[in-house]
Amino acid sequence: MRYRTFPGTDITASEIGFGAWTVTAGWWGDYTDDQAVALIRKALDRGITFFDTAPTYGADGRGETIIAKALRDRRDEVVYSTKIGYDTEIEWKPEGHQERPHNLDPAVLRRSVESSLRRLETDRIDLLQLHNPRMEHLQRDDVWELGEALKAEGKIRAFGAALGPAIGWRDEGVWGLQNRRMDALFIIHNLLEQDPGREFIEEARKRNVGVMVRVPHSSGLLEGKYTKDTTFDANDHRSHRKREWLVNGLRKLSKLDFLTEDRGITIGQAALKWLLAEPLVVTVLPNIYDDAQLVEFADASGGPDLTDDDLSRVAGLYDDDFGLAHAAADA
Repeated sequence: MRYRTFPGTDITASEIGFGAWTVTAGWWGDYTDDQAVALIRKALDRGITFFDTAPTYGADGRGETIIAKALRDRRDEVVYSTKIGYDTEIEWKPEGHQERPHNLDPAVLRRSVESSLRRLETDRIDLLQLHNPRMEHLQRDDVWELGEALKAEGKIRAFGAALGPAIGWRDEGVWGLQNRRMDALFIIHNLLEQDPGREFIEEARKRNVGVMVRVPHSSGLLEGKYTKDTTFDANDHRSHRKREWLVNGLRKLSKLDFLTEDRGITIGQAALKWLLAEPLVVTVLPNIYDDAQLVEFADASGGPDLTDDDLSRVAGLYDDDFGLAHAAADA
């Protein structure tokens, strides 16, 4: 495992991080507490030191309590990242994957931080992020003043934003980077979905802001396990996508064989190395469901780097939409 430091901070993270959402949110299968704890502990044993969670991952802050249960005895070896912004003080019974309402009142946010510290069983949060903020949230001076106050109090070490919930949020990301002092920005970015991630990275480079990446495998397409016959369970968020997403994704994937030929790496590992070719990307958080994925993705960090020619070929393919437009015209 290799490690990188968030620019302007003394926070060092493993190049591959672990998102607690996969084992606590219930969107990628059901895990008992013992199963979740075991996978998190194995991640640390593989060299992963960056663990991201949020109060809204599972009921009653389960994403944070599971992290504490797994890592409390090794707290000084790891980096804790969690979030604020969604209103956890109201009764909430979502339908499907419906998004919880936000509440950016500073008093509510401060209570949220105190609750996270308690659930995480720690005296400090290494990285605190606004959770999927809208433009009006980013434009609130009092929210950013709170972030600076929490740093001064020693309750957090760094403050940033996680964009989402889906890919996009171009205006929010660009405005936030241009107008707020962020210590980190968490984005969706991958080989197959490079916009608006490329623009975020360019803006981050101008201000030396560290970037974290999630969904690096394009919701599983870049794990190399899907076929045209793949189906998803009704409670899987990918089941709501049009079939065209799968078919076109597989066509694009077929153009990326050069990233793995004669290199002893999987396409899943190559997808991570493509992201890590950008120096500002501090850590990448793939969805890790089981032991086999953990080993595959954690081992990507120390694997062979992609070449400049690889990166140039990927850029050309993306700019040409992987040849799909030409194929449609010929058809």
